[in-house]
Amino acid sequence: MATVAAASECPGNPNALGVSRVVAINTTGGPGFGFQHYKLYDFLKPGEVVLTFDDGPLPTHTVTILKALKEHCVRATFFPVGKLAVGYPEILKMVGDDGHTVGSHTWSHDNIAGKKMTFEAARDQIEDAVSAVKVALGSPGAPFFRYPYLRDTPESIKYLAERNIAVFSTDLDSFDFKGGRPTEMVARVMRNLQKRGKGIILFHDIQKVTAQAIPDLLRKLKEGGFKIVHLTAKEPVTTLPAYDEKIGKHLSGRSSMVMRPLSSVVETVKE
Repeated sequence: MATVAAASECPGNPNALGVSRVVAINTTGGPGFGFQHYKLYDFLKPGEVVLTFDDGPLPTHTVTILKALKEHCVRATFFPVGKLAVGYPEILKMVGDDGHTVGSHTWSHDNIAGKKMTFEAARDQIEDAVSAVKVALGSPGAPFFRYPYLRDTPESIKYLAERNIAVFSTDLDSFDFKGGRPTEMVARVMRNLQKRGKGIILFHDIQKVTAQAIPDLLRKLKEGGFKIVHLTAKEPVTTLPAYDEKIGKHLSGRSSMVMRPLSSVVETVKE
């Protein structure tokens, strides 16, 4: 895992944002965070920010975001979709190797609160993703979960509590999925953050506008005097053997493939 650096210790960037505080979450009983839905634990101090990214990973935008975060020695929390985690394991491995926290966001981003979603199907969505992250990272991720569309159900909340998996909503939504110009998104986030004073911010690392906006946003956070909090878990998530086996079978057809550096497989011959 990469070393967390304070702003003054960030190599090559005297104006880095850095990480001001690292917190370890005890996920026993499945606590909920994010005032949009769960108002029990207000752990952020004035001016503190947690950056979170949903729906990835993608080779393009996720990598661009990682580069910007690394340049500022900032750590974030990622909630990947299981299908993409096993589809692009090398990208999710980059996320973990850079020291970011990796939770999960269901197997296929299905709406767990949907009318046709049974509890059994919801449980499978949760567990498939937890095991997929383990496969992609090579070790279990954090027991952190975020619902697609931020829509939960009493049954699934109870299940996550029994599994000791914390649930994350948000304090501020970047609404990056609506597109628009990067400058507009940065201005919107900063305006709402200055109004609230602190918060867990929701982004999506599959969005082009987010990849474009993050470098400017990090500079604006630094200029505004905001400080980054890195969320970690006291213990990694415990995956269930049946789901580990299921995901392993799902990927068995790829087991003979040998991963080589991208540059040795795909070469640009004309632009």
